[in-house]
Amino acid sequence: MRKFFSFLGLILVSVLHSKAAQPDSSVIKRVNELSLMVQKKYAPDKRVEFYHLKQQVATPLTFKLEVSKSEAVTELSTLLDSENLPVRLIGEVLPAKDLGEKIYGIANLSVINTRYAPDHAAEMATQAGLGTPIKVLKKERGHYFVRTPDNYLSWTEVAGVVLMTKTEFENWQVAEKIIYTDLYGQAYSEPSESSLPVSDLVAGNIIELSGRVNGFYKISFPDKRIAYISVNKARSFDQWKDLPDPNAEQILKTARNFLGIPYLWGGTSIKGMDCSGFTKTSYFLNGIVIPRDASQQALVGEKVDILEGDTLNISKSLKVLKAGDLLFFAANKQTRRVTHTAIYIGNGEFIQAAGLVRINSMIKDAPNYDDFQSRTMVGARRMLTAIGEPELTRVNKHPYYQRIINQ
Repeated sequence: MRKFFSFLGLILVSVLHSKAAQPDSSVIKRVNELSLMVQKKYAPDKRVEFYHLKQQVATPLTFKLEVSKSEAVTELSTLLDSENLPVRLIGEVLPAKDLGEKIYGIANLSVINTRYAPDHAAEMATQAGLGTPIKVLKKERGHYFVRTPDNYLSWTEVAGVVLMTKTEFENWQVAEKIIYTDLYGQAYSEPSESSLPVSDLVAGNIIELSGRVNGFYKISFPDKRIAYISVNKARSFDQWKDLPDPNAEQILKTARNFLGIPYLWGGTSIKGMDCSGFTKTSYFLNGIVIPRDASQQALVGEKVDILEGDTLNISKSLKVLKAGDLLFFAANKQTRRVTHTAIYIGNGEFIQAAGLVRINSMIKDAPNYDDFQSRTMVGARRMLTAIGEPELTRVNKHPYYQRIINQ
């Protein structure tokens, strides 16, 4: 009998110890509430700021917070201390320390696809062309978490990026480069278009220049592959980026070159474009970096009033809109959340990526009238008069492309 009660005592002690080892659920709930407050303040848009809190150890209760803004760690730590919560917080501000000094990179393929998670099956977020400079924030499952020049955060396969130290990156920034100007083509293994291809190329690709040979540029890829491009299909990057601000005619000429290209969610290249990828690329090929998504583009530039109250006024729109303006549309008229964008041409016509890149009209009697897009237009922005303002940056003023002291 004595052995039986001793056995029961051991079980009771074990159960009590197990319960004591479990963290207080009310504490965890409060930590998550405070964390959400901090996240809303410092990372309200996960497309441009990173914030991730994860419980790591139960005893003592420990959380790890990964962020792109150091202020978020400081504020959450202060809030936890102010409420005397029995919690240990480990903060890491990206880039992750295990990357070492190589926290810069250059896209090494004609187009790299980036996704919202480090997984081949994850939804595509955007694309970046060869020679796009990026900041690398962490590595996971064969993918890098990167920030592109438009400030967008996403994951891309390691094979598509060449990592660099700050010194290597700055050397790339000041190196002589060319920009590919044909819509699509090849870089060849010899200075002859009958030689084997080294890579395909798309408009906007940026490559380091090594020299000229028999009417060809000799180029060096970020991974040091050597190839040749006809001088008729590219131009000096330095000359291109220092051109004057574009006008509407130049933007629309670029946009019309994409007519017929199929729609691709996340696409920003000749290989396929979504609506905001189309507008972004039409501006980028004229030396201007604008935000990635339609809802982000709708917040920059000069507002153009096309509404009467909350309703689109077509007559007013035809009077106030100018060529090159971006138009914004909402799939749901009640929420008015921007989900689509297009470039205004003039006389009620606009060019958009919807199914394919095409020209439509907001005028009902026009043969190319697009009823759905016209009925859901909710705003317009003038970009060309706001170049140089935040998030409407010239390439030659952008710290990713141009070496700028104290960047």
